[in-house]
Amino acid sequence: MTNAKTKNVVPLIAALLIAVFAFQLNASMLSPALATMEKELHATSAQIGLTQTAFFTAAALFSLFLPRWGDLIGRRTVLIGMMAVTGLGCLVAALAPNVTVLFLGRVIQGVAGPTVPLCLIMLRQQVPNEKQYALLLGIITSVNGGIGGIDALAGGWLAGHLGFRSIFWVMAGFCLAAVIAARVGTEESTAEETHPMDWKGVAPLAIAIGALLTAFNEAGKIQDANWLLVTALLVAGAAGIVAFWKIEQQVAHPLVTVEYMLQRRTWALLLTTLLTMTGVFAIMNGLVPNLAQDAANGPGISASTVSWWTLTPYALAGLFFGPVAGMLAAKFGYKKVLQVGIGGTLVGVIVAIVLTANPTPLGLLFISLFVGITYAGIANIMLNGLGIVLSPADNQGYLPGMNAGAFNLGAGISFAILFAVATVFAEGGGGYAAGMVAGAILLVLAFCTSFLIPRPETVSDTLKGSENA
Repeated sequence: MTNAKTKNVVPLIAALLIAVFAFQLNASMLSPALATMEKELHATSAQIGLTQTAFFTAAALFSLFLPRWGDLIGRRTVLIGMMAVTGLGCLVAALAPNVTVLFLGRVIQGVAGPTVPLCLIMLRQQVPNEKQYALLLGIITSVNGGIGGIDALAGGWLAGHLGFRSIFWVMAGFCLAAVIAARVGTEESTAEETHPMDWKGVAPLAIAIGALLTAFNEAGKIQDANWLLVTALLVAGAAGIVAFWKIEQQVAHPLVTVEYMLQRRTWALLLTTLLTMTGVFAIMNGLVPNLAQDAANGPGISASTVSWWTLTPYALAGLFFGPVAGMLAAKFGYKKVLQVGIGGTLVGVIVAIVLTANPTPLGLLFISLFVGITYAGIANIMLNGLGIVLSPADNQGYLPGMNAGAFNLGAGISFAILFAVATVFAEGGGGYAAGMVAGAILLVLAFCTSFLIPRPETVSDTLKGSENA
């Protein structure tokens, strides 16, 4: 494989950004249109919510193995296939006569789940310069936090003026553009050795993560949760993990060798990602917006303007600071910058806890901007980056894929745990402070586990280490 020359970087970045845009639109553009979908499809809010859960669960499951499959059959091939299939899912959803077909469309769209890690692997292959790679990684990953809130705003406008189906047509258009851009602007690459795919290992791992995600989604309903189902799903998840471990010890070419799973670069990174996401995700995407709209315990900002005070500033801060974080990583190292990001996020959450005693729109705006920088603009990007730069040269897809699964699992657990705590302490100012305290504790644990992640420059079998050997 030949590294791309500098002149090829522009079409490469353009292609990868279009692919990430396509995925991000599938993930966030529908958020303001859920009520419209409910009305136009004559469905309940629970049914529409289930279609959203289906997308994110499918995205998590496909993330587990598609990056590794790209190692074996061609990363550009897999990316193009992902965008094409996702576009097909958009068409199914756009033409859906009922919520059942919409559900199927959203599951198909979930194929785009590993777009970001796969794009970062492809970027790593074509950009050998470390400083340039870190900067471009920051640019690409920052889009994954939401396109500055524009995606949600555009989704709301389209739903209000043209109906929810128009959103899916726009998504399909971006998927088509991504297929063309990936074909023209990227180079094909594979691992040095292309063994058969370990589908035997994929099956129990997908079952395990799918069961755990579904369990935490169900648990998040608190009083309305079916706790017998939650217990059964947790047992199924545990059984899937045990089966996966045993299969990986036996197959000739495992998805992840037991040796890699036992190394700190794997379990320490995955644990840090899981704890960080669990600690912050529901705070910034649930508790803070809810507090902002609470007339009894908060400032009572209207639903039509709350995003301008919370979600949009959060996304914009992450979008603009992402490239800066990439440059800082090139200078100071991914691990140090990650720890600054997690530590800063913890400080932001602590300030948010204090502000719950007297929340104001400006105070919530400050929290959204601050955590937007520290988490969306720094920690999130460094966690994604570490998944790439710590991957062994002979299996570059496994760690980014599993890390993507940790992100998704953390998001689900976050809503289950933090909202459960907030519900228990709801009589004390709505329970917002209690939920945030739980998040702060998890962020402390994430900060501690981050010290266990090895520095990429100390690992010899990565792509960089192999080139320097």
